[in-house]
Amino acid sequence: MATNKTSSPKATQKSARGGTGEKSTRRQNAEKGFVAPKELSAHLQAVLVDLVELSLQGKQAHWNVVGRNFRDTHRQLDEIIEAAREFSDTVAERMRALHAVPDGRSDVVAATTTLPEYPQGEIDTTETVDLITVRLEAVVHTMRDVHDDVDEADPTSADILHAVIEKLEQFAWMVSAENRKPAAK
Repeated sequence: MATNKTSSPKATQKSARGGTGEKSTRRQNAEKGFVAPKELSAHLQAVLVDLVELSLQGKQAHWNVVGRNFRDTHRQLDEIIEAAREFSDTVAERMRALHAVPDGRSDVVAATTTLPEYPQGEIDTTETVDLITVRLEAVVHTMRDVHDDVDEADPTSADILHAVIEKLEQFAWMVSAENRKPAAK
């Protein structure tokens, strides 16, 4: 039986980029997985805290909204809260998949969010609509602000941002329509 010196496991093992050999690429760790660069981790963390804050402020609005169309506004806030929680979980789990450590502790969220503070007390539905629209747009602004850097570092994470932006912009349109008047003809 003849032996082929080039058929050893070492010689035929494929690297991450499709070549041969054992050498890892600069973007791989010992587990052979992609490791988020610090800037990517920081950008995803910024998105995470804004999504967590959106869910918290949405709940504050949900509990304290009063006035006309209360029921519809109350229910719409539930949809936003649920989506924000799911999105924050998706972003945090993506960070973990990239060997980054998400930080959703209340003090970190409060200190780093870009969302303005939500007012205390009962808030009329009309004002609630405006306040929530501003917050939805603030989260989208954060995501659009970091998008290009995220896309360059990790297109898969950028795809997550795309899906979240699409849904939050739809929420902003639907919520803000409550206070809009028809355009002049």
